[in-house]
Amino acid sequence: MSQGPRGQAGPYRARRMLRAGCRAALPRRAPGSAPLSGAGGTEAGLKRTPLDALHRARGGRMVPFAGWSLPLHYGQGHLQSHLHTRRRCSLFDVSHMPQTRVYGRDRVRFMESLVVGDIAELKPGQGTLTLLTNERGGIVDDLIVTNTSEDHLYVVSNAGCADKDLAIMRGRAAELQATGSDVHLEVSDNALLALQGPSMARVLQAGLSDDLAKLSFMNSITTTVFGVPGCQVTRCGYTGEDGVEISVPAGQAVELAERLLGVPDVWPAGLAARDSLRLEAGLCLYGNDIDETITPVEAGLLWTLGKRRRAAMDFPGAAVIMAQVKEKPKRKRVGLTSEGPPIRPHTAILGPEGTPVGTVTSGCPSPTLGKNIAMGYVEVAHSRAGTALTVEVRKKQHPALVTKMPFVPTQYYTAK
Repeated sequence: MSQGPRGQAGPYRARRMLRAGCRAALPRRAPGSAPLSGAGGTEAGLKRTPLDALHRARGGRMVPFAGWSLPLHYGQGHLQSHLHTRRRCSLFDVSHMPQTRVYGRDRVRFMESLVVGDIAELKPGQGTLTLLTNERGGIVDDLIVTNTSEDHLYVVSNAGCADKDLAIMRGRAAELQATGSDVHLEVSDNALLALQGPSMARVLQAGLSDDLAKLSFMNSITTTVFGVPGCQVTRCGYTGEDGVEISVPAGQAVELAERLLGVPDVWPAGLAARDSLRLEAGLCLYGNDIDETITPVEAGLLWTLGKRRRAAMDFPGAAVIMAQVKEKPKRKRVGLTSEGPPIRPHTAILGPEGTPVGTVTSGCPSPTLGKNIAMGYVEVAHSRAGTALTVEVRKKQHPALVTKMPFVPTQYYTAK
């Protein structure tokens, strides 16, 4: 099938994918969340972000997700929204993700007692993806921890894990406080906006006095954005494109969003595009691709373990995790491509003999590539890139190929 410029499948292919595959690209249910629903679904008891009225005014199709009412997509639909993000840029409301500040002279020791990363090595303004683990080596959540220039750690976690994460953090803080340590938590009520795509820097630079060219991936600054003071701008995101996440005071979130959406290049985008974009980038969704039964080694996230932390083995589950590093795990997260119907979570992955060797955890048609992509866990013997496998969809078998990730090259920015 013909392929246009990057981010644009041929017209027939695109229409067919929109009809048959959009549902497969929808985000799966996060732990503790209500099932996704369409028009007419109940919103009783759901939390709403500061941008809720803006989403509705702009035609957002609102659905329950992780206890929140969030836009699934807007009038242009999921496929066009996805492609627009790859070509220009889109604004995502990610205010459902908890933001926590950790204060006190023992804040680094506190954080390192919970996660696998080397937090002590972070320079002011630098952040890292890290994993909150349990004593069995399982992943309780994936977090971004930033060592701010304002004498605190800034932690962003997943909405579906909010209650358990906060309980763990508060419990550990209380334990340390009881022994005389200085640490305390503050849960932020800021909104969180993600501006993602190749046009991001040009769009945002117009509203900044700071030079974005000096801000590298996973670094942050506190600044004024389009006249809104006190915003924390972090160069990161969940799409694989160059992007930022902006933590903005809740009362001024609509003002900032309207300014950004006033730029022709910027479209509002929802959960559906966010999910298919992150899958193309080979990024995990908590509750689908990682959870408390999966270790960092099995998930291919060994790089999140700091060298010093590996040697010290002073994080939860260290004995289990480091044993897997030495002995190799029995299963491994891999990428898959296939032809035929879209691959959905829980699809069986079969080996050459037709016997089950794994399970799909995320899958959708890739709007950028024009073919099905997925990730899942397979026995290590079948995990090498280029291995031919089979997926069972609707009781029929279809060829699949183990493929290196990311499926679409990432565009993360590094300052020169």
